[in-house]
Amino acid sequence: MRSWPAENPARVIVLAHGYGEHIGRYEHVAERLVAEGAIVVGPDHQGHGRSEGERALIVDGGELTADLHRVAEMAHSEHPDLPVVLIGHSMGGLIATRYAQQHRDELSALVISGPVIGGNPEMEALLDLDPIPDVPIDPAILSRDPAVGAAYAADPLVYHGPFRRETLAALFAGVRAVVEAGSLGDLPTLWIHGEADALVPLESTRQTIELIRGSDFDQRIYQGAAHEVFNETNREEVLDDVVEFIHGALT
Repeated sequence: MRSWPAENPARVIVLAHGYGEHIGRYEHVAERLVAEGAIVVGPDHQGHGRSEGERALIVDGGELTADLHRVAEMAHSEHPDLPVVLIGHSMGGLIATRYAQQHRDELSALVISGPVIGGNPEMEALLDLDPIPDVPIDPAILSRDPAVGAAYAADPLVYHGPFRRETLAALFAGVRAVVEAGSLGDLPTLWIHGEADALVPLESTRQTIELIRGSDFDQRIYQGAAHEVFNETNREEVLDDVVEFIHGALT
């Protein structure tokens, strides 16, 4: 688990990273949130980054949600008087959504970025193939900033191999669980997404959002942006929007 301390903190923010990557790729996000008065914590999910487990193998997505819950409980136990905000990107957005559906009363706000919570026929079709072809994530589709893709491709802590069958099955089981669990209730929620996201299609995600959005919901769709909005060419705008939302949700 990584942690970024803050002097005189006003809130705890828990970060959940995406598939194949690691929490270290969110250093700039954490630093901005710390500057705004937050203690920030986040794990490398099982099989990711510096965590134990076979690389990028997910058998039960519920275990990742439970792990994140333990991280949040640990941070909250050290700072019991501070509100807790959860931010999840991509697969981390799926984990964060399931977390919020199960433990909504423990959170003060939720931010989901390009969350894997909608249908994706192209990805689901891979489950019908044997063997699954070697189609790792193309770094070029992550951001309009070519430096982001280059750094991703060169990062030894990023998984660069093909999708595992068990992992795909677990992810789509998680999507079904999100839909079945329903509304986020009155939890303040911000959904952010790149309009040109080729990895997690906007419209498929929107269909699920419409099913689960609660009474305190906001969204930001960034025109022309790809999947990793925190690493996009307009990343400062994205971070400004997230900070503004969190401040508004907690006041």
